Amino acid sequence: MSILILIVIIVVLVIAYVVIYNGLVSARMHTKDSWSQIDVQLKRRNDLIPNLIETVKGYAKYEQGTLEKVIGLRNQLMEIPANDQEATMEVSNQLSSALKSVFALSEAYPDLKANQQYTNLMEELTNTENKIAYSRQLFNSTTSNYNAKIQMFPTSIVAKMGHFEPSAFLEVPSEEKVAPKVSFNDQGI
Repeated sequence: MSILILIVIIVVLVIAYVVIYNGLVSARMHTKDSWSQIDVQLKRRNDLIPNLIETVKGYAKYEQGTLEKVIGLRNQLMEIPANDQEATMEVSNQLSSALKSVFALSEAYPDLKANQQYTNLMEELTNTENKIAYSRQLFNSTTSNYNAKIQMFPTSIVAKMGHFEPSAFLEVPSEEKVAPKVSFNDQGI
Protein backbone atom coordinates (compact mmCIF):
# COMPACT_ATOMS: atom_id res chain seq x y z
CA MET A 1 0.00 0.00 0.00
CA SER A 2 2.79 2.48 0.86
CA ILE A 3 4.57 1.62 -2.41
CA LEU A 4 1.39 2.44 -4.32
CA ILE A 5 1.09 5.80 -2.54
CA LEU A 6 4.77 6.51 -3.28
CA ILE A 7 4.27 5.65 -6.96
CA VAL A 8 1.18 7.92 -7.14
CA ILE A 9 3.13 10.79 -5.53
CA ILE A 10 6.02 10.33 -7.96
CA VAL A 11 3.66 10.22 -10.96
CA VAL A 12 1.88 13.38 -9.74
CA LEU A 13 5.24 15.16 -9.27
CA VAL A 14 6.45 14.10 -12.73
CA ILE A 15 3.20 15.27 -14.34
CA ALA A 16 3.40 18.58 -12.43
CA TYR A 17 7.01 19.04 -13.53
CA VAL A 18 6.14 18.36 -17.18
CA VAL A 19 3.15 20.72 -17.09
CA ILE A 20 5.17 23.51 -15.45
CA TYR A 21 8.13 22.99 -17.77
CA ASN A 22 5.91 23.09 -20.85
CA GLY A 23 4.23 26.24 -19.54
CA LEU A 24 7.64 27.89 -19.18
CA VAL A 25 8.66 26.84 -22.67
CA SER A 26 5.40 28.23 -24.03
CA ALA A 27 5.87 31.55 -22.21
CA ARG A 28 9.47 31.81 -23.46
CA MET A 29 8.30 31.11 -27.01
CA HIS A 30 5.60 33.80 -26.74
CA THR A 31 8.33 36.24 -25.70
CA LYS A 32 10.51 35.24 -28.65
CA ASP A 33 7.52 35.45 -30.99
CA SER A 34 6.65 38.94 -29.80
CA TRP A 35 10.27 40.00 -30.40
CA SER A 36 10.06 38.57 -33.92
CA GLN A 37 6.98 40.75 -34.51
CA ILE A 38 9.10 43.81 -33.70
CA ASP A 39 11.77 42.48 -36.05
CA VAL A 40 9.20 42.07 -38.85
CA GLN A 41 8.00 45.65 -38.46
CA LEU A 42 11.57 46.99 -38.35
CA LYS A 43 12.30 45.12 -41.59
CA ARG A 44 9.15 46.58 -43.13
CA ARG A 45 10.24 50.08 -42.14
CA ASN A 46 13.75 49.46 -43.48
CA ASP A 47 12.26 48.39 -46.81
CA LEU A 48 10.14 51.55 -47.06
CA ILE A 49 12.93 54.02 -46.22
CA PRO A 50 14.85 53.87 -49.55
CA ASN A 51 11.66 54.70 -51.48
CA LEU A 52 10.93 57.59 -49.14
CA ILE A 53 14.47 58.94 -49.42
CA GLU A 54 14.39 58.78 -53.23
CA THR A 55 11.04 60.60 -53.28
CA VAL A 56 12.25 63.31 -50.91
CA LYS A 57 15.62 63.81 -52.65
CA GLY A 58 14.03 65.43 -55.67
CA TYR A 59 12.24 68.04 -53.57
CA ALA A 60 14.47 68.65 -50.57
CA LYS A 61 17.85 69.29 -52.15
CA TYR A 62 19.05 71.20 -49.11
CA GLU A 63 18.22 68.46 -46.62
CA GLN A 64 20.95 65.99 -47.57
CA GLY A 65 22.27 65.79 -43.99
CA THR A 66 18.89 64.62 -42.71
CA LEU A 67 18.51 62.10 -45.50
CA GLU A 68 22.05 60.75 -45.05
CA LYS A 69 21.44 60.33 -41.31
CA VAL A 70 18.30 58.27 -41.98
CA ILE A 71 20.13 56.11 -44.52
CA GLY A 72 23.09 55.65 -42.15
CA LEU A 73 20.86 54.59 -39.26
CA ARG A 74 18.92 52.22 -41.52
CA ASN A 75 22.15 50.58 -42.68
CA GLN A 76 23.43 50.40 -39.11
CA LEU A 77 20.19 48.74 -38.00
CA MET A 78 20.49 46.13 -40.73
CA GLU A 79 24.04 45.21 -39.62
CA ILE A 80 23.15 44.53 -35.97
CA PRO A 81 23.07 40.82 -35.12
CA ALA A 82 19.52 39.47 -34.74
CA ASN A 83 20.06 38.46 -31.11
CA ASP A 84 21.26 41.92 -29.96
CA GLN A 85 17.88 43.29 -28.92
CA GLU A 86 19.29 46.19 -26.91
CA ALA A 87 21.37 47.57 -29.78
CA THR A 88 18.53 46.98 -32.22
CA MET A 89 16.10 49.02 -30.13
CA GLU A 90 18.65 51.80 -29.49
CA VAL A 91 19.32 52.31 -33.21
CA SER A 92 15.62 51.86 -33.99
CA ASN A 93 14.75 54.66 -31.56
CA GLN A 94 17.34 56.91 -33.22
CA LEU A 95 15.91 56.06 -36.62
CA SER A 96 12.38 56.89 -35.44
CA SER A 97 13.62 60.30 -34.30
CA ALA A 98 15.41 60.91 -37.60
CA LEU A 99 12.27 59.93 -39.53
CA LYS A 100 10.34 62.62 -37.66
CA SER A 101 12.64 65.15 -39.37
CA VAL A 102 11.80 63.66 -42.75
CA PHE A 103 8.09 63.79 -41.89
CA ALA A 104 8.51 67.49 -41.08
CA LEU A 105 10.05 68.24 -44.50
CA SER A 106 6.63 68.26 -46.11
CA GLU A 107 5.82 71.48 -44.27
CA ALA A 108 8.87 73.21 -45.77
CA TYR A 109 8.26 71.82 -49.25
CA PRO A 110 4.59 72.15 -50.33
CA ASP A 111 5.26 70.37 -53.64
CA LEU A 112 6.56 67.39 -51.70
CA LYS A 113 3.47 67.40 -49.50
CA ALA A 114 1.32 67.26 -52.64
CA ASN A 115 3.26 64.31 -54.12
CA GLN A 116 1.05 61.20 -53.99
CA GLN A 117 3.96 58.78 -53.70
CA TYR A 118 5.34 60.75 -50.74
CA THR A 119 1.91 60.80 -49.11
CA ASN A 120 1.50 57.04 -49.57
CA LEU A 121 4.98 56.34 -48.21
CA MET A 122 4.39 58.59 -45.21
CA GLU A 123 1.13 56.81 -44.49
CA GLU A 124 2.85 53.41 -44.74
CA LEU A 125 5.69 54.54 -42.48
CA THR A 126 3.27 56.02 -39.95
CA ASN A 127 1.31 52.76 -39.90
CA THR A 128 4.54 50.81 -39.51
CA GLU A 129 5.70 53.06 -36.65
CA ASN A 130 2.36 52.41 -34.93
CA LYS A 131 2.79 48.67 -35.45
CA ILE A 132 6.30 48.88 -33.98
CA ALA A 133 4.91 50.66 -30.92
CA TYR A 134 2.20 48.02 -30.53
CA SER A 135 4.74 45.22 -30.98
CA ARG A 136 6.92 46.76 -28.28
CA GLN A 137 3.95 46.79 -25.92
CA LEU A 138 3.20 43.17 -26.77
CA PHE A 139 6.83 42.21 -26.18
CA ASN A 140 6.87 43.88 -22.77
CA SER A 141 3.58 42.21 -21.88
CA THR A 142 4.78 38.74 -22.83
CA THR A 143 8.11 39.41 -21.12
CA SER A 144 6.27 40.39 -17.95
CA ASN A 145 4.22 37.20 -18.07
CA TYR A 146 7.28 35.04 -18.71
CA ASN A 147 9.42 36.74 -16.02
CA ALA A 148 6.60 36.41 -13.48
CA LYS A 149 6.30 32.70 -14.25
CA ILE A 150 9.98 32.00 -13.69
CA GLN A 151 9.90 33.84 -10.36
CA MET A 152 6.72 32.35 -8.85
CA PHE A 153 6.70 29.23 -6.71
CA PRO A 154 6.68 26.32 -7.62
CA THR A 155 7.47 27.31 -11.20
CA SER A 156 10.70 28.98 -10.05
CA ILE A 157 12.08 25.58 -9.02
CA VAL A 158 11.47 24.13 -12.48
CA ALA A 159 12.80 27.33 -14.07
CA LYS A 160 16.07 27.02 -12.17
CA MET A 161 16.38 23.34 -13.03
CA GLY A 162 15.62 24.10 -16.71
CA HIS A 163 17.98 27.13 -16.82
CA PHE A 164 15.24 29.56 -17.88
CA GLU A 165 16.69 33.08 -17.92
CA PRO A 166 14.60 36.24 -17.49
CA SER A 167 13.94 38.39 -20.53
CA ALA A 168 14.79 42.11 -20.54
CA PHE A 169 12.06 44.70 -21.03
CA LEU A 170 12.20 47.30 -23.76
CA GLU A 171 12.45 50.73 -22.19
CA VAL A 172 11.56 54.17 -23.44
CA PRO A 173 14.66 56.24 -24.25
CA SER A 174 15.29 58.89 -21.61
CA GLU A 175 14.95 61.75 -24.13
CA GLU A 176 11.39 60.60 -24.90
CA LYS A 177 10.46 60.67 -21.21
CA VAL A 178 10.99 64.42 -20.97
CA ALA A 179 7.72 66.34 -21.11
CA PRO A 180 7.54 68.72 -24.08
CA LYS A 181 7.69 72.41 -23.31
CA VAL A 182 4.56 74.28 -24.26
CA SER A 183 4.45 78.05 -24.45
CA PHE A 184 1.77 80.44 -25.57
CA ASN A 185 2.59 83.64 -27.43
CA ASP A 186 1.24 87.09 -26.59
CA GLN A 187 -1.86 86.55 -28.72
CA GLY A 188 -3.24 83.89 -26.41
CA ILE A 189 -2.52 81.05 -28.82
